Amino acid sequence: MRICFVTSGGLDDFAKKYEGGADVVCFSFQAIGEVSYERELKGETSLFEDVALLSKEAGCVVICGCYTDARSIRRKSVVVAEKGKILGVSDMVNRIDGGQFRCGAGVKIFDTAVGKLGVIVAEDLYFPRIAETLSVCGAELAICIYEQLEGSLEQTLMRAQAFSFGVPMCVCAYGYAQAADIGGKVRFASPKNLCVYDFEREQEYHLVETRQRGFYRKKKNGF
Repeated sequence: MRICFVTSGGLDDFAKKYEGGADVVCFSFQAIGEVSYERELKGETSLFEDVALLSKEAGCVVICGCYTDARSIRRKSVVVAEKGKILGVSDMVNRIDGGQFRCGAGVKIFDTAVGKLGVIVAEDLYFPRIAETLSVCGAELAICIYEQLEGSLEQTLMRAQAFSFGVPMCVCAYGYAQAADIGGKVRFASPKNLCVYDFEREQEYHLVETRQRGFYRKKKNGF
């Protein structure tokens, strides 16, 4: 699976430079900015349609960060489209210290022609249970769309979660992109605007046993 990361610029800029060949194209939050659901439904804007059209023209999956507005409730979101069709929108499900962006509901995996892609939205990267849920539910790759990295913390979290939950992870942020394998090693990192990573599927299972209290049930007589 070939993944193209677009770390700056909008959809139009990318379309002029894109030479083809990618299976998945990832944009950070700068690509389409803020999307009003109300204006989209009224036909006053067509930002989601632009994402869908790009996925059709490029013949691939397009994953794009954005800020959504639903009746003045703002969220950090990621829209996913494939070959001209919007597959869905995934919202950040955790809100830290009453930030300006509200939390959404539900963690999503998108079943695409190139595999099952799990999406992590922005600061949800700080919550390992998101990556764990994606792994348990069968994601072959977890893609985090982030705003702007703040040092090495996000890379450390990416590596740790890829190792702990056995799902390769990528992070696409403004000005930087990176990827880690299930061994927790950084396989790709680049500050380039248009950069490409050839992802290899990795799935490995192990039997893990633990002891804990609870789950007590009385034995039934006669059986």
